[in-house]
Amino acid sequence: MKRLWVKIDPYDKPLAIAALESGAQAVVLPPGCSEKIKQLGRITTVAPDGDLKPDQDVCFLEIRSKADEISAAKLPADKPLVLKMADWTIIPLENLIAQRDNLIAQISDASQARAVLGALEKGVDGILLDTRDINQIKKAAEIVQGSSPKVELAEATITGIESLGMGDRVCVDTCSNMSVGEGMLIGNTATGFLLVHSESVENPYVAARPFRVNAGAVHAYTLLPGGKTAYLSDLRAGQEVLLVDHTGSTRSAYVGRVKVERRPLMLIRAELDGKDTSLVLQNAETIRLTSSKGQPLSVAKLKVGDKVLAHTESSGRHFGMKVEETLIEK
Repeated sequence: MKRLWVKIDPYDKPLAIAALESGAQAVVLPPGCSEKIKQLGRITTVAPDGDLKPDQDVCFLEIRSKADEISAAKLPADKPLVLKMADWTIIPLENLIAQRDNLIAQISDASQARAVLGALEKGVDGILLDTRDINQIKKAAEIVQGSSPKVELAEATITGIESLGMGDRVCVDTCSNMSVGEGMLIGNTATGFLLVHSESVENPYVAARPFRVNAGAVHAYTLLPGGKTAYLSDLRAGQEVLLVDHTGSTRSAYVGRVKVERRPLMLIRAELDGKDTSLVLQNAETIRLTSSKGQPLSVAKLKVGDKVLAHTESSGRHFGMKVEETLIEK
């Protein structure tokens, strides 16, 4: 998820409230102001008396020359690096994006956000907005929240459907409502995922739960923001998950609750570009995969030869991170 930081120097209460209400992850403050904003709400502060200390926890650097760019590339990537471009040249920023992560670009106008968040497609990891305009904070928040990269989806062909016995399956209840054509990418392995549709479909027997994805068995992986994965059994309230629609557009949401219940299961196998993909889901008519047009497809009516949306990757995983290694999953 891209980050929105707001610089409030000198301190201004209306700006602080706007940052909080816009969902900013952090604010950069002058000394002695951290407690003031924390009385308004919970937020990370970057200040000499804050949660993160300038220079100690966060690096700040102005890029005026090629030498500054080289210095920036050598700084440790485990700390956020806030870059201010002296003449607002995008090339040095692109050079640094190609070399390291944890980059935050300081900007003065929300219109600059799209350029830095999309530079080299990957973009910076966040922006620090230096403004005295509340409307600019709101506009920047909208851009940041809509800047999640797309996921490549393709049609996979169903090759097998098998009823299993009882097992533990996971419902992921998020803090966001999903629309028709939207859900989460879930897979038996870390290299193949099926787009499991949200429970946003009206049913004569069960009310719609558009915030929910009945995701699959406890062992399955889900794709997370930033290209990471997690076992469904490891998800917890407050954790960030990735919502994906049938076009590949993504957005972040937060888990409100995870329900693990014993239910009858089924195994679905699919093939995409010669690669086998599979997923164990609950065996019920309200569980759905997704077509290329965003139509929900009930697993109760699924047939061999049907097409569903899937996402494949070539790398293996180690604690949710991509690794290039020899790995066979069956």
